[in-house]
Amino acid sequence: MPALEARIADFRSANAVVLGISADSLFSHEAWAKHQGLSYPLLSDIHHQVSEAYGVHNPERNCPRRATFILDREGRVQFKELYGPGQLPNPDRLLEALRAIPS
Repeated sequence: MPALEARIADFRSANAVVLGISADSLFSHEAWAKHQGLSYPLLSDIHHQVSEAYGVHNPERNCPRRATFILDREGRVQFKELYGPGQLPNPDRLLEALRAIPS
C-alpha cells in the first residue's frame, strides 16, 4: 500500500514492523512491491490459513477481507480494523492506534 509506504519512517519510529499479507502469490507480490516501490515485506496467504485464523476470510468469495491488525510484542491483537470495497487504511489512524498501545 503506497500510503503506508509514504509513512514507513513514522511506523518504524513507533517501533512497528509493517507487513502486508494477501492471498496473492509470491510472484504477484514481488511484481506489486516493485511497481509500488514498497520497502516492507508482502507475505502470501495462498492457502488462507492466516485470514481464517484472524477471522477475516470470506468463504463466499474464497478470499480475505481487507483488514489491518496491530499486535503487541506478545503477538496479541490490540487493534483490528476492517475495510469495505475500495476502502484503504488511514496511516494517521493506524499510527494513533499504535501509539495508544502500552509498551
